[in-house]
Amino acid sequence: MTPLRPVTALVQDPDRLKHLAERHPVLVSLTAIPGTVHLEVKRDRHDECAPRERKDDAGVIVDSVMTDHPSWLASGTGAFRAVRCGNAVWAMTVASAEDGCRHRTAVDRVSGDGEAPVVDVVDPATLTGAGDIVDNLRAAGQVARWRNPDLWDALATSIVRQVIRAGQARKLYRAFGQAHGEPVVTSHGQTWLFPDPATVLELSDAEFTRLGMAFKARPLRAAAEAYLEFGAKWAELEPSTLVGEVQNVPRIGPWTAGATVADLTNDYTLYPFADLAVRTWAKRLAPQRLWPDTEPEFARVWAEAAGGQLSARTLLTLAWGVRHARTTGVVAL
Repeated sequence: MTPLRPVTALVQDPDRLKHLAERHPVLVSLTAIPGTVHLEVKRDRHDECAPRERKDDAGVIVDSVMTDHPSWLASGTGAFRAVRCGNAVWAMTVASAEDGCRHRTAVDRVSGDGEAPVVDVVDPATLTGAGDIVDNLRAAGQVARWRNPDLWDALATSIVRQVIRAGQARKLYRAFGQAHGEPVVTSHGQTWLFPDPATVLELSDAEFTRLGMAFKARPLRAAAEAYLEFGAKWAELEPSTLVGEVQNVPRIGPWTAGATVADLTNDYTLYPFADLAVRTWAKRLAPQRLWPDTEPEFARVWAEAAGGQLSARTLLTLAWGVRHARTTGVVAL
């Protein structure tokens, strides 16, 4: 494990460190114990409010974990999912922390070898500016989100999510995986990986129809063929370049490409941040504000307000929306 850097390398402002210690005593005490947890500040060239990144499997404690990916399954008071990460399969879990208010993350290797998936922690306390959105996001607290380490899954998931509601996308994704994906047994129960590209190409039109995926057959097949040919090349590309590259695949447009790469990287400057989800939750967070009706104008206003914190503000807004939808039943898409 990489030697732990001093806490002052993580939080250089003494007042900020005191705030973290008061709010998250377990997390801060862990960072002060050499060899226990490795947290580092990752400065994104696009974002002044960049997340802390961790790659080990000791877990973090945060106010909430973003479980927007359709593979997340409920488990007691938490949730779990399985992912491919190189040659390995990992189980990622979220459970209530000891205080009963926050959440603890964990990741366990199911098979294979290699590095664990990366989880990023975004702290809204570092957001600048004022107003209802910033105040509400700060009140919601820190958010953790795992990067999707599987490019094929990220692309296929974005295709499944095209032009349908999130709830329906979850049903289709899970049914498709359960029918044709690799089963994964975890300590929290069984789940399934999304079918790999070769499997997708073997399925008949009738099978897509049986699973309610008839209108997804053509884009998934096109993506599967492209991934088998170009996947290794895509994995080496810079995120912004990858957004353009995958749009060479038939039926992959800007929304699908941006959502795919945001899922891979947690860089939400690449996410289509004027989509219906962001617009819906922005209006819920700041209902008194007059928001533009058109996507281009909303995108301009949103980007100007966020400034150098576009990625963090967008991710935190979507995470707030996921929680809000699950507690109130309100949906965005």
